[in-house]
Amino acid sequence: MKNIPASLAALLLLAASAPAQEAPRLDEFVQTRTGALRGAARDAQGVLAFRGIPYAAAPLGKLRWQAPEPATPWQGAREAASYGNRCIYNVPETGLGGRVDEVPQREDCLYLNVWSAAAAANERRPVMVWIHGGGFQFGTGRDPRTDGALLAQRGVVLVSFNYRLGVFGFFAHPQLRSEGKLAGNFGLLDQIEALKWVRANIANFGGDPANVTILGESSGSQAVSLLMASPLAKGLFHKAIGQSGSSLQELPGVAEIGLRGAAFAGALGAKTIDDLRAMPAERVNAAAAWDFAGGAPIIFAPGIDGHVVPAQLADVFGKGLQNDVPLLAGYNTREEFPFLKETLPHASAAEFRAAAQHVFGAERMREFVSLYPLDTDASAKTSAEELLGDIRQKAETWRWLTLHARTGKSAVYGYHLAYESPYSPVASHGADIPFVFGNLVPQFFAPRAPAAGPGDRALASTIMSYWVNFAGTGDPNGQGLPLWPDFRGRNALLQIGVDPSMIAAPPSDAHIARFRFLEPFLISASSGQR
Repeated sequence: MKNIPASLAALLLLAASAPAQEAPRLDEFVQTRTGALRGAARDAQGVLAFRGIPYAAAPLGKLRWQAPEPATPWQGAREAASYGNRCIYNVPETGLGGRVDEVPQREDCLYLNVWSAAAAANERRPVMVWIHGGGFQFGTGRDPRTDGALLAQRGVVLVSFNYRLGVFGFFAHPQLRSEGKLAGNFGLLDQIEALKWVRANIANFGGDPANVTILGESSGSQAVSLLMASPLAKGLFHKAIGQSGSSLQELPGVAEIGLRGAAFAGALGAKTIDDLRAMPAERVNAAAAWDFAGGAPIIFAPGIDGHVVPAQLADVFGKGLQNDVPLLAGYNTREEFPFLKETLPHASAAEFRAAAQHVFGAERMREFVSLYPLDTDASAKTSAEELLGDIRQKAETWRWLTLHARTGKSAVYGYHLAYESPYSPVASHGADIPFVFGNLVPQFFAPRAPAAGPGDRALASTIMSYWVNFAGTGDPNGQGLPLWPDFRGRNALLQIGVDPSMIAAPPSDAHIARFRFLEPFLISASSGQR
């Protein structure tokens, strides 16, 4: 140790001989930027759960219809073993999310949940952030199907959260813009704020803020595509998973969503935004009723505001301006199943022909009939149902995959879930969720079906492995799993069915022709019925 002072040399020798410092052990007490948390103790499988964590200030009073503000810091350890309030909405409790009556609805609802099995806070596990569905009208981060414990056992840190819905999340009004404030898309801003919280805090839960995957189903999947298109979300996530849907349809613009908001305010007798903000949430909510089967007179859902959502997503992705991250996305065989009341009239082949001609025009009927046969009443019924599934989720998901593969540089993986069993008798919209999380609770569309069997559990294990692998590396493939090729080139979808080989193949030429035919007719996300 030539030319080093004796005192410094002694310190260096002491440091060299000292045992390596142990990594800080992760337990139910965790520090965040806004304060300490006391979560639930580890369960029998070693998973810690932290629930009801505020990621933003309560959007009350003057903060109603404003971008989310940072959460208020607190002193001491905040209890984080129970779920926070779910966001207020006006939808019968019979939708895809099931009943969650024990969790109250409040306007104060911007809470998230974290599941982690990390032993130490510095493990840097991949992070998966779940965005719930519900048409942007209902839903919650607390759902028996989406409890994150089983995914956490497989080595990821799972986050779920609430975001403002319906009129509270997507209300726009000309006065908001004239005051220099944002118009609508507050629910998307909540999602971005939740991702900012993850970036700032998730390392304290054993997660890696540089390896975050966003995933969602239905409108949650639409939200994933919107976040990929939003410059405000750039760098907040590194991979994306979309299940049954995208927002690559024609979304309403600023003028249209402003007119909707003005009509809503007028119906309530409000002359200014401040009048509306002064109204009790219950009154505003009562005026924004939405029914799972019938929608609502005025739908509040994402639109093009030039800020959060800069342009139509088909243009963003078509020009390669999206956040270029690996994408895994797909759809289910019977996406239309929960929405059959929305099919075109088809009591007879003649009735379906007339309805289709009204929608698509007489000049396109020859092509339509070649894609959706209607030579008999039975074939017309089948075609009416398949048309609904195609136009609601399949065609837009296919468009998302193909555009991102064409203009992006990242890997793209597609799937088609066709699996059916006594437990899950229809490959319906939403049927995939229990398999992704491993929580094989009764399917919402078959509540009295038998309990899950060995085949269901095996499929759940396979799907969870694919999803976790993708979150870790951007590639779903792994030891013992059927090969899942990149979508780019072959346009191959992994066929997830009863066959354990799960061969990847492109959709039939007829299905691709259907998707191309429907591109000009994709329904707007403003319908809110997702």
